[in-house]
Parts: sequence; structure tokens; C-alpha cells
Amino acid sequence: MTVKTVSGAGAAAEAADRQAVHVATSRQAELAMRLLDLVVAAAMVVLLLPLLLVVALLIKLDSRGPVIFWQRRLGRDLAPFRVAKFRTMRDGAAADVHRAHVEAMIREDAKQGEDAPPRPMQKLHEDPRVTAVGSFLRRTSLDELPQLWNVLRGEMSLVGPRPPIGYEVENYPARAFRRFAVRPGMTGLWQVSGRCLTTFDEMVELDITYIERRSFWLNLKILLLTVPTVIHGDGAE
Repeated sequence: MTVKTVSGAGAAAEAADRQAVHVATSRQAELAMRLLDLVVAAAMVVLLLPLLLVVALLIKLDSRGPVIFWQRRLGRDLAPFRVAKFRTMRDGAAADVHRAHVEAMIREDAKQGEDAPPRPMQKLHEDPRVTAVGSFLRRTSLDELPQLWNVLRGEMSLVGPRPPIGYEVENYPARAFRRFAVRPGMTGLWQVSGRCLTTFDEMVELDITYIERRSFWLNLKILLLTVPTVIHGDGAE
């Protein structure tokens, strides 16, 4: 699939916009952050293995289809990769409803005036495609755990902007392309700052703020803040 927003005459300007937030980090800092990813991700796989097996069993008992759902996402510098998630929808469910929902949120958020109320990035309510077990997995963020595999492979980091689907990026304003300056993450500043309670523009600004301040200690702080956020379900819908 061709991403319209990064083709043609706008590609150079958008590439420059992304480059503008690349923060020079030392090789030692990059290695430290990568080591944090590997150590924490590997430890989580070992410690959570019984839970992962239970979740896999519940998915198989609840509905037909594979346990793991693979989806094409865009990562650092718009490089495509396949992200892993526990399947939360009925096998073969079409993405048309979600695509229309996301495109509307991005377009409408761009139109918001000073007097207009903000539009939070809410998920689809009462989505008929979502299974009973899938609804629980989404509320608790357990569906994201297979992405530890993506972290170990180096396609993702534990901390960073969430990797979007191609059709979401087709509607991105130029500033939002700054999100692709680093590897995408399982959690991030946006997730611990409101998540679905924030607007699209606020999400972009939080991701850019993270990229500009990115460091080993900030990553560690966000990981620690993620624990109570997930437990309390803050911003998860």
C-alpha cells in the first residue's frame, strides 16, 4: 500500500519536519536504552509466560481463529513491519468501520476551533467485531503483550509513539510525521498522560515532547508510570 502523505512533492518537506526533532544521543545512551528494552522484555516474557498461555487458551475457547493477530504497521522512518497482538476480534473482521472512525477523528480534530470542544481519541463503543474475551483484553491492555516479540526483534521499543496503521497516516498533518523519528513503543508519554482522554493533536504533541527529551531515565520513568496506569485502566476504553 502506498502512503499518500509521504509521496510526491510533500515527501521532502515531511522528511525535513521529521529530521527537525531528531535529538543527538550518544552511542552509549542508545545502547543503554536498547539494553533496557532487551532486559525488561525478556524478563516479562519469562515472568508472564503462564498468563500468556492462559490468555491464549481463553481466546481459543471464546472464538474461532488464530490466537495472535498480525497487522502491518509503520515504524521508524515509516518502515513497515508486522506487529503482534492477541486477537480481540472475530477472525476475518473487516477494518472498514475502524478506518472510518479513525479518519473522522483526525480530520475533525484538525478542524477544531478555539471555541469548539476537544474531541478525545475514543475507541469504537460496542464494536460488534470484538469478542467477549477481546473486550476484556483491550480494557486491561493484555492484548498488547505479544509485542514483546517485536521489541526483542528490534522493530519496536518498550517506550515510544504507538505504531499507526497505513490508512491512519494517509490523513496525518505534516507535524504528525515527527512521530516516526524513533522506534515505536508499547507504551509512551501519551499512554501515561491520558491516552483516550486526549485529542489527536495532544497525542502528537506528547509524542514530540517525548522524542525531544528521550533518554534512558525518561524511558525508565515512563515504564514505571505504566504499571499503575494499566492497573487502574486510566484512559483505556
